[in-house]
Amino acid sequence: MTKVQFDEQIAPRYDEDSESMYRPDVLNPTVDFLEELVSDGTALEFGIGTGRVALPLSARGVSVHGIDISEPMLEQLRSKPGSEQIEITNGDFAITRIPGTFQLVYLVYNTIMNLTTQEQQVACFENAAAHLEPGGCFVIEVGVPNLRRLPPGERVRAFSIGQTHFGFDEYTDFTNQILYSHHYWADDGKLRTFSAPYRWVWPAELDLMARLAGLTLRERWAGWTRKPFTDESDSHVSVWEKLR
Repeated sequence: MTKVQFDEQIAPRYDEDSESMYRPDVLNPTVDFLEELVSDGTALEFGIGTGRVALPLSARGVSVHGIDISEPMLEQLRSKPGSEQIEITNGDFAITRIPGTFQLVYLVYNTIMNLTTQEQQVACFENAAAHLEPGGCFVIEVGVPNLRRLPPGERVRAFSIGQTHFGFDEYTDFTNQILYSHHYWADDGKLRTFSAPYRWVWPAELDLMARLAGLTLRERWAGWTRKPFTDESDSHVSVWEKLR
């Protein structure tokens, strides 16, 4: 199973296809939350992509570095104003090591699931811990698996039904926790499609990965506005701290 990569077919349309994630009520709380954790230090984004979060965080005076495996996505980032202030590395964020340490390492918008084996996800936590200075934090935003909402015997769950976009998750491998996300866009009478594998991961499993990497859970919320995380939450923002 390979990692999810966004190629030259996906990258030019990525921002447009993710338009809802740029809404101020979505993006501003994300940047506010991360800025509070980094104070006057530095931040490293795993899976920086086209810079949706990194650019506004950098604009607030935070020194931001980023790693991404997709060169086409990084080309989109480099074309944007303010990108020259960000140090960018093309590489696999699960294992790529860059010089220095950081107050904050963060991984948003379900990107931990782009690593499609448990071993890769464990390596990601180890890499984050290696980049953190003592007292620094690793932050992940990721959905909670929707398995209990699947009817008995079913494997498919729709997550987007609109006039121009339809998306559904197909749970294909319960042993290795693999689902395929399928996207269909209708643009000017043409149909675009994209399907990719992801590995879903439970909050308790992430906590164990963190513990193996020497990190301790500091806080967990249902979202960036710090709503309480409950059994009904469909996603979470978790913060692990490196104590030494």
